[in-house]
Amino acid sequence: MSALIIGLIAGAIGMGYFVYGKRRQKFAPMLAGVLLGVYPFFTENPILLLLIGAALMAAPFLVDF
Repeated sequence: MSALIIGLIAGAIGMGYFVYGKRRQKFAPMLAGVLLGVYPFFTENPILLLLIGAALMAAPFLVDF
């Protein structure tokens, strides 16, 4: 159940990142948004979901391309 909730939250945040990146025409937030929406399908461990999600949410702030 927790993996489902984490995946739902990651998908919602990913959608926000994607829309922001599309409007500002920045590639890093768009890519992070797509990856945030897709990665929960490939991971079931809640701890791993949180770690990957946190890394993907921080990536657009650390890498700007």
